[in-house]
Amino acid sequence: MFTEIDNYVAKCISLTENEKEYFHSLLNHQSVKKKTFLQQAGETCGFEAYIIKGCIKSYYIDENGSEVILHFAVENWWIGDIANFSGNKKSTLNLEALEDTELLVINIIDKEKLYEKVPKFERMFRLMIQRTHETMMNRLISTMAKPAEERYLEFISKYPSIPQRVPQHLIAAYLGISPEFLSKLKAKLTKKKS
Repeated sequence: MFTEIDNYVAKCISLTENEKEYFHSLLNHQSVKKKTFLQQAGETCGFEAYIIKGCIKSYYIDENGSEVILHFAVENWWIGDIANFSGNKKSTLNLEALEDTELLVINIIDKEKLYEKVPKFERMFRLMIQRTHETMMNRLISTMAKPAEERYLEFISKYPSIPQRVPQHLIAAYLGISPEFLSKLKAKLTKKKS
C-alpha cells in the first residue's frame, strides 16, 4: 500500500526506515466510490490526500452555475485545497471522485506532527507546492493567451491518460470551452491527421 507514496517521497527526500514507518503511521487509507465528494464548497479542508488509484476533479461553481474545473488528479498526485488546508477558512472548491478511488490521507494535525518529528518533510511539501504553483500559473497563462486548439493539444500532450478516463464535457470545462466546440475541434484535428 505504501510503495507508490514511498517512491514519490524518495524523489524529494531520503528517509530512514523509522522515518518511513512514522510517516506511514500518520496516513489513513480511504476508499471512495465514484461520484463521492471528498470536500464540498463551504466546508473547511483539514486534509491532503495522495492518490493510490483513481481520478478526482477539483472545481468550483461560477456565478452562472457552471463547473469550472481547476484540475484532474490521478495516481501519484496529491489532492486537497491548499489555500484552505489550515482549516481556518471555508473552501470554495469541490473535490469529487470521478472513479472509484483509493487514497492515503493526512490531516492537518498529523502533518504538523510530521514536520516536527521529521523536518525534511517540509522540504518535500514545499517542492510539491512549488510544482503545483508552477502548473497553475502555466495553466492561467495558457487559458488567457492561447487559442483553444493549442490549449487542447497541450492538455492531451501533458496528460495523455486523462482523456480516456474523463468525460468530454469535463475536459471542455477544464479548457474553458463548450463541449460542442471541443467536439468540433477534435473533428478538425482528426481531419488534419488524415
